[in-house]
Amino acid sequence: MRKLLLLSISLLMLLAPDEVTAQDPQFSQFYAAPLYLNPAFAGATQQSRVGLNYRNQWPAIEANYVTFSAYFDTFIESKNSGVGLLMMRDAVGGLNSTTVGLQYAYQLYITDWLTFRPGFQAAWFNRSLNFSDLTFGDQFDPATGDIITPTSEGFSNTSKSFLDLSAGGILYTKNVFLGVTLNHLNTPNQAFSESADPKELPRKMSVHGGVKIPFTPGTVGSGLYARPQERSLTPTFQYKTQGEFDQLDLGLYLTLEPMIIGAWYRGLPTKGVQGFSNNESIVLLLGFTKKGGQGDVLNIGYSYDYTISQLGSASGGAHELSLSYSWSNKDPRKPPKHVMQIPCPDF
Repeated sequence: MRKLLLLSISLLMLLAPDEVTAQDPQFSQFYAAPLYLNPAFAGATQQSRVGLNYRNQWPAIEANYVTFSAYFDTFIESKNSGVGLLMMRDAVGGLNSTTVGLQYAYQLYITDWLTFRPGFQAAWFNRSLNFSDLTFGDQFDPATGDIITPTSEGFSNTSKSFLDLSAGGILYTKNVFLGVTLNHLNTPNQAFSESADPKELPRKMSVHGGVKIPFTPGTVGSGLYARPQERSLTPTFQYKTQGEFDQLDLGLYLTLEPMIIGAWYRGLPTKGVQGFSNNESIVLLLGFTKKGGQGDVLNIGYSYDYTISQLGSASGGAHELSLSYSWSNKDPRKPPKHVMQIPCPDF
């Protein structure tokens, strides 16, 4: 009951004009949510692609976060451009956020070995607070702890929608990549009440990159049907800052096609948060990739966040699933143009 009451009080604080704050949802498999990570990834596979992401954080407590994302993107070879559609739903208790974004990216060949992709997103963003999903202290029987009324009275549901703009860019070679994303460029007003003082959604900056270290490839099949299987190690990082909060993801991916194994650390121990050490979790990943003869690629990934913060393992950590499928959209009668795919991992 105490956790439910604390959650209710925290959500009520969001209605106070001087206390409206928010942070963006996150994915541990950030490269498996490419359009959310950076709009410059739209069309980056040089193919058409669909993907799904699901994250359930802290499932063992009532104040858990559930995030769902779906996306589609495709590459337009004649225009050296990629376009994408991103849809996301994030929920904690009765507080829900929904985003629908359109993306455009351009592929600029600087040299034969260096490529730059700038990208832009325009999104519709909605935040809503549903009081019927919340549990308040006055609903409980003090003797038994049972809920005696279905919902508290005197509150109406609240919703706020606004335009949200983001931009990003990726610079990459055959084995090295570096990207930057700036979200909420227009710092939209997220206050529920129009009569309240404006409360801007703070800008978020993400810097991400890595290096792919290739090994001698394996081989699947034989004779005319033989093809190489990737063997590589890819150290990666992502640094994010939004408002007063900073976070670092640091780890690596080992690709032994068709399997991918990943492990990384999330936190920033050099910077505490309100007197607490900023160590959040250790993340472990197991992925599967399947490449077809026509250029189609299927990726499936599961990761688990083991909580190392003071919240502890009793929170249930976080479970995350990713699924993507890409296929060729090129006219087989046309000769291929010079293309260079970003060497970042699929998870």
